[in-house]
Amino acid sequence: MSIHGDTKAIAERVKQFWWYHSIDLGNGIVTRGIKSPELHAQEAAAFFDPIRMKGTSVVDIGAWNGFYSFEAKRRGAKRVLATDSYCWNHEQFRGRETFDLARSALGLDIETLTIDVPELSPEKLGTFDVVLFLGVLYHLFDPIDGLRRAASLAKEVLVVETHTDLQELKRPAMVLYPGSELNNDPTNWWGPNVACVKELLKTMGFVRIDGPTFSPRAVFHAWRSTKLVS
Repeated sequence: MSIHGDTKAIAERVKQFWWYHSIDLGNGIVTRGIKSPELHAQEAAAFFDPIRMKGTSVVDIGAWNGFYSFEAKRRGAKRVLATDSYCWNHEQFRGRETFDLARSALGLDIETLTIDVPELSPEKLGTFDVVLFLGVLYHLFDPIDGLRRAASLAKEVLVVETHTDLQELKRPAMVLYPGSELNNDPTNWWGPNVACVKELLKTMGFVRIDGPTFSPRAVFHAWRSTKLVS
């Protein structure tokens, strides 16, 4: 049921959930996410400013609460598909419920698909002008396959944001974090260096790799052409 425009109902529902994203739902209601509104603004600029977003099709892989899906729409994307599996199915995160609540409150036309990264393919999803692969790579047990699958969906540009490590090494390399070694999170598996990410993107057919910029983690824009470069 849509609650768009019902300020009191939205405010009460928001309080029932734990949020990772701070999303402005209007009428003074902002979800109390771990990420601050200031950090979101910084990240949105790093992710989206280099791209001519108006009229594009976008897929947001690992959408969680949906801030970046909503931001893509706000910046003029014609079609946005939000996907997730882990966070949307997590008993404590209740990510799909939070996404649906925020989408309803904002009244946005955004498609959804519950699908895990190893299942992504053009045959299942089609292809998109812009692919957002934000905060996903280092969580994957097989990050190279995950990156390849994300790349296969990208007609024009793939945006990758990831934790990085081993910057003292000039050769492409990636470190494995056993157990909960990185930030006490057992889902944090890998720390690639910048050279590793760039070389992987090159092997996946991108003709231009911009970055990294930092937001605070490394952000790369991998382009098939310069059609959408702002």
